[in-house]
Amino acid sequence: MQRRFVLLVLLLVLVGCGGAEAPKAKIIALLLPEQTTKRYETVDRPWFEREMNLLCNDCQVLYYNAQNNPTLQQQQAEEAIKAGARVLVLDPVDSVDARTIADHAAEQSIPVVAYDRLILNSPGVTAYISFDNQKIGELQAESLIAGLAARGLSNPKILLLHGSLSDNNASEYKRGAKKVFDPLVTAGKLTIIGEFDTPDWKPAEAQQYVERMLASGDQIDGIYAANDGTAGGALAAVQAAKLEPLPLITGQDAELTAVQRIITGEQHMTVYKAIRPQAEAAAKIAHALMVGQPIPTNLVNNRTVANGIMDVPAILLNPVVVTKATVKDTIVSDNFWSPQQLCPVKLVPACEAVGIKP
Repeated sequence: MQRRFVLLVLLLVLVGCGGAEAPKAKIIALLLPEQTTKRYETVDRPWFEREMNLLCNDCQVLYYNAQNNPTLQQQQAEEAIKAGARVLVLDPVDSVDARTIADHAAEQSIPVVAYDRLILNSPGVTAYISFDNQKIGELQAESLIAGLAARGLSNPKILLLHGSLSDNNASEYKRGAKKVFDPLVTAGKLTIIGEFDTPDWKPAEAQQYVERMLASGDQIDGIYAANDGTAGGALAAVQAAKLEPLPLITGQDAELTAVQRIITGEQHMTVYKAIRPQAEAAAKIAHALMVGQPIPTNLVNNRTVANGIMDVPAILLNPVVVTKATVKDTIVSDNFWSPQQLCPVKLVPACEAVGIKP
């Protein structure tokens, strides 16, 4: 009798354990688009993971980089979902193709945070965190025009190096820049001698385009480059052609080599986006969504962005122009790059000339 009682108790315990639902693993997926733009691996990923660890030391971040391949990114998203991801933080390779990922996640009640680039035409986007991307294009264009005016040019000739057509942000940068340029062209105060949409943001593609334009014999006073990678490609082309003076070249992302080029006078400006607050805010949003809480009200700045079929709650951060005159009070003061990183021995004189002491 006693043996039967023990067996009955064990059976009831086993049945009870089987009936209880095991707690879901605390998994968040971070899906970034590419490595051509250096910020993703050097800034976005580490700060996101660091903040998530502070918020939830037993959470797991599944990290993926799609290498500019939208098909690979879709496979990575499927892998993350199968692995139990409860939130996707997605920076899409292709803002249109990413709809498939967001739609599929929504079908399984998995929130999707569009990170840096908007996901278009999907109702499955829970939130969007980025910068005011049209404003970035305006700032780049305004800085270029001001620099050309300082050179005394009344009708300068410029090239436009836009970003990848698959990146919705690139279209916003272009829209902002053309908002500044077009009235000047109409007034006869600016000449655009060519425009190029850089495939996958590849610097080599930008360089080859500038080389072709130089071969045509056109004068180039300035180059609107939508980011620092394309700026580097443009600079390589004009330096190889030994243009004097160098055309003024814009940029974006405050990459280390770009900021160094600004210090030495080879690049006119870049746009600094405080990526650390962006990555940290994305982690806070993802954590809140994972535990079933609303997006923290202190993060949302009461803005929405239309993605084609809905208005997505948005957090839009402010971009900052960086030139030789402001690099110390922006990049260095914000500890984005340290004086030691910016100023190897050969650049020490140039750094000291702008007030940076390594």
